Amino acid sequence: MKNIVITGGAGFIGSHVVRRFVTLHPEFHIINVDALTYAGNLENLKDIETASNYEFVKLDITDAEAVNKLFSDKKIHGVIHLAAESHVDRSITNPIDFVMTNVVGTVILMNAFKTYGDAENGRFYHVSTDEVYGTLGDDGKFTESTPYDPNSPYSASKASSDHFVRAYHETYKLPIVISNCSNNYGSHQFPEKLIPLMIHNIKHNKPLPVYGKGENIRDWLWVEDHARAIEMIYLNGKNGETYNIGGNNEWRNIDLVKKLCEIMDRKLGREAGTSAQLITYVTDRKGHDFRYAIDASKLENELGWSPTVAFDQGFDKTIDWYLENEVWLERVTSGAYSDYYQSMYSNR
Repeated sequence: MKNIVITGGAGFIGSHVVRRFVTLHPEFHIINVDALTYAGNLENLKDIETASNYEFVKLDITDAEAVNKLFSDKKIHGVIHLAAESHVDRSITNPIDFVMTNVVGTVILMNAFKTYGDAENGRFYHVSTDEVYGTLGDDGKFTESTPYDPNSPYSASKASSDHFVRAYHETYKLPIVISNCSNNYGSHQFPEKLIPLMIHNIKHNKPLPVYGKGENIRDWLWVEDHARAIEMIYLNGKNGETYNIGGNNEWRNIDLVKKLCEIMDRKLGREAGTSAQLITYVTDRKGHDFRYAIDASKLENELGWSPTVAFDQGFDKTIDWYLENEVWLERVTSGAYSDYYQSMYSNR
């Protein structure tokens, strides 16, 4: 059985990736490595935590000694690297944390894999973001050859880590792949992000903060389609290549929020237009990119991937999940979710 390290596997996207690999690939032993910072929640993986091909290791990827020990103790065949500080607002307030995790942590992982891992036969897969490309005007889409032009400390840290990954491929012949994905939506997302934040606030009749005029545009992808793309790239992608992943599904932020209000009013039995009255325009984010859009044709043509869930269907399923899992949402917003690790793993 091949040991695969998935970093950040207790987070939003990571938990979906871990679950997919554990359930669909018994030939792999999945080692979920997560520091369990504010967005890492082991409750996201309760359904597979006793699987025979799964284990959890609490570890900070900036701790070189701990990372090296893990990689030297176990023959690591491959790495799927999702661990990252990812919230743009937090990066503006405290950019050093983003440099340490996203840049230094990535280099530490690659050094460990290069030294102790199965770098001859395995693969280091670095999961990145479309934000490294900067911003688009009204037309065009990001391709794999779009020049990097990051505008926030978050996107700058991810761009830097992407460059380090490519440099390790060129310098040390490390077998790597990179993917850059658009915005994800779906279950188990930490409620500082737009969609779960709005769902939570609508449910509790709190203001719905919208940056500027809400005219910024994002491309949205169902998180399970992203997890499936990661699986396909890890298994079948070509070393040294980059693959863009997108939903071909652009929305202005304000239109997305209004759509969410409309659906929530219906599901909560409120009069139409009630939730939209909670929309509150706030000072725009510094360096706020206007538009992101992904051209995923390379991934579609070379590996046969395409989104499978239409936005209306995925959006409705997402809202239902948060409404049906109110206890999960309350535990996350209150911070009580952090008790789960203590109760489940402290004596192991």
